[in-house]
Amino acid sequence: MFTGIIETLGTCAKRTETSLVIGAKLPRPKLGASIAINGCCLTVVETKNGRHRFDVGPDTWARTNLGALKNGDPVNVEASLKVGAEIGGHFVTGHVDATAKILVLEPWGEGFWRLRAELPKNLRGLVAVKGSVAVDGISLTVTAAGADFFEIMLVPHTLQRTTLGRRKIGDRVNLEADPLARYAMRAVETLRRSS
Repeated sequence: MFTGIIETLGTCAKRTETSLVIGAKLPRPKLGASIAINGCCLTVVETKNGRHRFDVGPDTWARTNLGALKNGDPVNVEASLKVGAEIGGHFVTGHVDATAKILVLEPWGEGFWRLRAELPKNLRGLVAVKGSVAVDGISLTVTAAGADFFEIMLVPHTLQRTTLGRRKIGDRVNLEADPLARYAMRAVETLRRSS
């Protein structure tokens, strides 16, 4: 479990068919620890000299934007939530629902930016204005939602401290719906079926 508050930017150091090595300044994580890379929960299998290796299977490469990483690309890094720690964002599981293309990325005045992204069909009932969504693992508030898109406002801090300040139109981002929205939708679906 994560909060969507990015601890540091890391760098893709190496990618193979079955593993990903990320360079990141983190307290030395234990083997088996969960770390979110661009919002995707991965398990540490080796850590040495500020480089952390994760096993990555074909499904993860295909369903997330990790499959497009090249050496030197920046990534968002967040260690798992510890009991009693501050929850500054929202609960993020690290289970990416879909990737989506950035449609609009433009200044919104005073250092703020507007990002509009596709809204995949499987998330359309789970993303609402003033609700939370994780974009590349970052906890963000939805400012607009249409039939096939959603928008978020990016504050200067987010632009400086995460990958979103380096993104461009056409890039694909990882999306995860707020787990609370998922449970609410499931409850509504269950009530409809039983009535």
